[in-house]
Amino acid sequence: MSEPAYQRVAAAIEPMKDRFELAIVDTDGKITCDGATLDVDSAQPDWGWLSGEASFGPGGRNLFVALLKSPNLSWVHTGAAGLDNPIWAQLVDKGATLTTGHGQAISIAEYVMGEVISHFQRLPERRAEQAAHRWTRLPFREIAGMRWLIVGFGAIGQGVAERAKGFGAEIVGVRRSGGSHPLASRIAALDQVRDELPEADVVVLSTPLNDATRNMADAGFFAAMKPGSVLVNVGRGDLVVEPALLAALEGGAPDYAILDVFHTEPLPADSPFWDHPKVAICPHGSFNGSGQAARNDAIFLENLHRRLAGEPMIYEADPRDLGR
Repeated sequence: MSEPAYQRVAAAIEPMKDRFELAIVDTDGKITCDGATLDVDSAQPDWGWLSGEASFGPGGRNLFVALLKSPNLSWVHTGAAGLDNPIWAQLVDKGATLTTGHGQAISIAEYVMGEVISHFQRLPERRAEQAAHRWTRLPFREIAGMRWLIVGFGAIGQGVAERAKGFGAEIVGVRRSGGSHPLASRIAALDQVRDELPEADVVVLSTPLNDATRNMADAGFFAAMKPGSVLVNVGRGDLVVEPALLAALEGGAPDYAILDVFHTEPLPADSPFWDHPKVAICPHGSFNGSGQAARNDAIFLENLHRRLAGEPMIYEADPRDLGR
């Protein structure tokens, strides 16, 4: 595990440390175990925890490489929600069980609600009137009575649904497993999305990126959307055909887009999205709430307890979500 992650959970794993040897990767990429320095070839871990900070810098790189090179690897836990990066498939193909974290679901759901409310309440205009000392009463749209279509009804989608339903919205969820869910008036299949779009006031994309969802939001998708509706993408940038979205915004369906993710990241400085009056941008940071790291740590610790006890772990990755 990475040194920053270890520092957060050191007290929690102290009672278990006689059950395993712990290799720590510092931010410079140095790997140590019981005072000895290891390289990426000699580390040969059985288990690995790729926490959020392990995605960046030399420490994260060496942690990844040590896992990929290990002939003993049997379990990897990640705090990531999306698994479309081919690295995850490579680890699974080695025979490792992959489990995931959902600690960012609350953060992302709150981001979605904040941006949608800001748009419908016309908060930028209200602040502009305040700055100009004008006593202007602006009418606004209420979420109560709206229909929200949430494409991808896992932890993030359900987090959004719980909050939007609390405001009085009707929820239609979309997931491949079908069935029903107490947060939704109904659950639709992925191939039924376009039938649902004409009645949706808010469309949230929180689905994994895979062959079935790549470029799903194309010109035909936008043509089916309701005039005055809002599109939110907190999934992956490649869910959306960006030129088609820009064209659709000019026609008012959708009338506004809340975008946390893009085809190219960081978003190029000359992208038309930066200055578009109908677009709100977040730099793939909707996960970055104050409580997400602690929640992801708790999920890892739960799975560590289960692994040591020989019990089934939680949040095992679906192979269909792995990028190849």
